[in-house]
Amino acid sequence: LGELSIGHAGFMCVGAFSSAFCTKLLQDSIQNEMVLFLIAIAVGTVAAAFFGFLIGIPVLRLRGDYLAIVTLAFGEIIKNVINVLYIAKDENGFHFAISDGNKIDLSEDGIWLINGAKGIAKIPHLSSFTAGVIMILVILFIVYNFVNSRTGRAIMSIRDNRIAAESIGINITKYKLLAFSISAALAGVAGVLYAHNLTTLTALPKNFGYNMSIMILVYVVLGGIGSIRGSVISTVILYLLPELLRGLNN
Repeated sequence: LGELSIGHAGFMCVGAFSSAFCTKLLQDSIQNEMVLFLIAIAVGTVAAAFFGFLIGIPVLRLRGDYLAIVTLAFGEIIKNVINVLYIAKDENGFHFAISDGNKIDLSEDGIWLINGAKGIAKIPHLSSFTAGVIMILVILFIVYNFVNSRTGRAIMSIRDNRIAAESIGINITKYKLLAFSISAALAGVAGVLYAHNLTTLTALPKNFGYNMSIMILVYVVLGGIGSIRGSVISTVILYLLPELLRGLNN
């Protein structure tokens, strides 16, 4: 679409926490790890897409730097909201609190689902390097087909010339929202993989903060805007470099 978003860490955060929350609830009733993981991916994807749609309605009226600033604000707001959110569950049902977890009187059999700044602990370890590679291949397949579809061509026409696209009857708002929602959904999938690999999840700045969003943007810019292959190569290089150069610390 050619729009600048610096809020993808926020969508990752939504996908990570919604899927981890769901997994914690279902892990006793669903024993099959594959089924549980697929449900987690579905929940994380839908939750992130929903937030992408909600944020997209007012935000996509903006362009360029203004859009970047508002999406950045969304990422910071999501992170800070989760840091003050407390949700627990026992035989009496769910308990909610904001900013003070001591307000929740939890029984001995109760469990913390989201514990404020401590986040979510004891998430089942369902993700792996193999799962990550498979999801990358699936998402590349989806994106390549989407770009080469009628919808993808409509979105690229908006990027190239908004006025010309509108003059031939392309619904600008519809396609902008669609692109933004799909982009958010795919960031949600990344959050699901992240959460179920770490097994302990906190909304710290280093996990889902400004720097994470900037790094995602850097991957795209370094690889070449519009180049899917370039983005993949630049991501691999930028992930490997810190590890390969770690010996230079001394």
